[in-house]
Amino acid sequence: MYLSEDTAPAPGPATAVLTGLGAWLPPHEVTNDELCAHLDTSDTWIRERIGISVRHRADPKTATGDLAAEAGARALRSAGVTGADAVVLATTTPDHPCPATAPDVAARLGLGNVAAFDIAAGCSGFLYATTVAAGLIRSGTAGRVLVIGAETMSAIIDPEDRSTAPIFGDGAGAAVLEAGRPGQAGSLGEVVWGSDGARTDAIVIPVGGARNRDGRDAAPKSERHVRMRGNEVLRHAVRRMTTAANQAAAAAGWAPKDIDRLIVHQANARISAAVSEALGIPPERVPSNIATVGNTAAASIPLLLADAAADGTLRPGHRVLLVAFGSGLAWAATTLVWPAGLRPER
Repeated sequence: MYLSEDTAPAPGPATAVLTGLGAWLPPHEVTNDELCAHLDTSDTWIRERIGISVRHRADPKTATGDLAAEAGARALRSAGVTGADAVVLATTTPDHPCPATAPDVAARLGLGNVAAFDIAAGCSGFLYATTVAAGLIRSGTAGRVLVIGAETMSAIIDPEDRSTAPIFGDGAGAAVLEAGRPGQAGSLGEVVWGSDGARTDAIVIPVGGARNRDGRDAAPKSERHVRMRGNEVLRHAVRRMTTAANQAAAAAGWAPKDIDRLIVHQANARISAAVSEALGIPPERVPSNIATVGNTAAASIPLLLADAAADGTLRPGHRVLLVAFGSGLAWAATTLVWPAGLRPER
């Protein structure tokens, strides 16, 4: 049942249509030179191996909910609406282990007593969240859903770990999905997603949850921050994203030559290049903002969409293929035709 008449879909089967985009980055930038002052690495190595020059970091008083609320408000304004029937927040860095962060964000946005919940799917979180939102719309449970990807990765990385500290940044991106007609520009295509739980320790915070709780207070600092086996993650990321992207494109009836823009989770510039090469999509069709924002995990896809739409890289009618991969291990891919008139607020 819809909570308001203005979110009810047109007659016929409903599909989720993208109508608004918002993005927010903490103002403080951390350069490679700043990191290199206390890490055994160099600006050249970070830029050449990862593709990052600058990342944004939230101050200690700013949490994921703050970033999410900023991005969510901007997405609602971008869509020209003030309400939503549900809020789905994708994050690996909630404000608290309990409760979820989404209800607080919904309240701060003045959305009333709407359904609001978190999804933890790592860097694939935003695409997982949009898939859930699309299901709510298709089932008739909601007519408009605010989907947010927000991360304060600086809260879970070890600043002395050269394998993670240069990679991750903080930020938030949000999208408004509304009930529309199948085939309408902006409607989400079929989703291909999956996970490989046999490799959960490839990207993991070993202690701090219900597992290993007896020793968490005495655990060394390295066990309380995210740890990643970079080479293993890179290998699986390229393979899984390539397969999922091919399947999502095939479901839309698209060949590689038909794809105007490939939106890849901004994990590592080499990963994005390897995926585009494997798919046969030329580099000029693969936007990137990793150099200036870093890996923002669940916020990565909406931040890139907002940037690409704002600078004209994404244009109405473009066939867009989106794909992500992250902890879990989890991955997802989907498609849409870029709609006219969508102006992101950044």
